[in-house]
Amino acid sequence: MKEQNAEKQEFLFGKKNYTIMIVGILVIALGFIFMSGGGSDNPEVFNEDIYNWQRIRLAPTLVIIGLGIEIYAILASPKK
Repeated sequence: MKEQNAEKQEFLFGKKNYTIMIVGILVIALGFIFMSGGGSDNPEVFNEDIYNWQRIRLAPTLVIIGLGIEIYAILASPKK
């Protein structure tokens, strides 16, 4: 049985860090959603939609921003 006088262990990060991590994960997921789709079921038909700005500019940018947010969340010092 645990002692009742045992001190509470603090989390490695604060709530702010975890909130920022969740935002970063959502931004990365949104980037991957923008990357998905496109193409054609028929291999003889070319679908130009695969080269739209959403897939070649927006999606990779969102993923990189999300990774930056994750790095910031890890390196930001929690409030004590």
